[in-house]
Amino acid sequence: MIDFELSDEQKAAVEMAHDFALNELRPIAAEWDEKGEFPRDLILKKAVDAGLTTSGIPEEYGGGGLDPLTGAMVSEELFWGCAGLATSIGANSLATAPILLAGTEEQKKKWLPRLSEGDGKLAAFALTEPEAGSDVAGIKTTAKDEGDHWVINGQKCFITNGGIASVYTVFANTDPSKGYRGLAGFIVGGDYEGISMGKHENKMGIRASHTAEVFFDNVKVPKEDLLGQVGKAFYIVMQTLDATRAGVAAAAVGVARAAFEEALAYAKQRVQFGQPIIMNQGISFMLTDMLMQIEAGRRLYYYAGWLATKAQGGDKQAAAKLSIASSCAKAFCGDMAMKVTTDAVQILGGYGFMKDYPVEKYMRDAKIMQIYEGTNQIQRVVLAANLMGMKELKQL
Repeated sequence: MIDFELSDEQKAAVEMAHDFALNELRPIAAEWDEKGEFPRDLILKKAVDAGLTTSGIPEEYGGGGLDPLTGAMVSEELFWGCAGLATSIGANSLATAPILLAGTEEQKKKWLPRLSEGDGKLAAFALTEPEAGSDVAGIKTTAKDEGDHWVINGQKCFITNGGIASVYTVFANTDPSKGYRGLAGFIVGGDYEGISMGKHENKMGIRASHTAEVFFDNVKVPKEDLLGQVGKAFYIVMQTLDATRAGVAAAAVGVARAAFEEALAYAKQRVQFGQPIIMNQGISFMLTDMLMQIEAGRRLYYYAGWLATKAQGGDKQAAAKLSIASSCAKAFCGDMAMKVTTDAVQILGGYGFMKDYPVEKYMRDAKIMQIYEGTNQIQRVVLAANLMGMKELKQL
């Protein structure tokens, strides 16, 4: 039996996130988008108090214990509020996912609770490099075994919360000659000697998030903070992204929904040729197409989030289906958000091109949905590889 009725817990989580987005994110979104900065002192404590930075961490480690599907629903609301602010807040979920997937009990107890201590902390997922984005095997950051510790050297780029995070999950190569078989993951404290922030990126969209280069210069990492086994980090990365892509798809739905609502309201009140422009079939059909695409995208991320939740609970069949479902959701919703936000600008015409209305921001924010956590082209590569290896399409 298929049931789309939300549980009381899910309804409460969605309502809380929507209220936070409405009352805390939207009022400051335009200002910090213009500044191109994340207002850490202004918003972080509020997000921590609301449980948004640690919502996916189990309760025994100080988090909210939300399952991946409910977490994705929360993401939709936060990105409806402001994609930039939501990106820096939500980056903790991406950064902590590898710890939850591959960390030891000792590592979870050591690192996860500190993200909710005091005014709260930010975390960062340090994977991408100047020459290694989609090609994870091309990572040049090195990790050298020095007996009782590892030494990490290298450069990461486009890192959300890079340089201001208290906890990093870092991926480095222990033996570049082995390609992806030489990769290893590490949990690294943001206060470790040798970590520094490089260029703070001046972005087209999600400008209110903090994105920067991070340099690792002879950073010593205790042996006990190796994440999983040497040579297995590639699989940790892939499992992490499979588990988190429902949240990215949900984020795209949130941005698209915000643009659709703005365009719909405008079309109802903008009068041309003696009637509201929504009475023009060309406009009404654009809006109905936007609605259909948003609804389809939401169902796709629901399914991917549901599979991620079941996989988290140990369901091997769900885990086997998750890669396809999460890639479908991420690619469809990213493309959908770009189309919907572009159409929203078109419906507003000249006004849509001006910063007096938020749709131009939604359009700029939507573009990253096709890029981060695996470009939409890479999602198609993943899907094609799965198709080539399938015996029956019904496995979808």
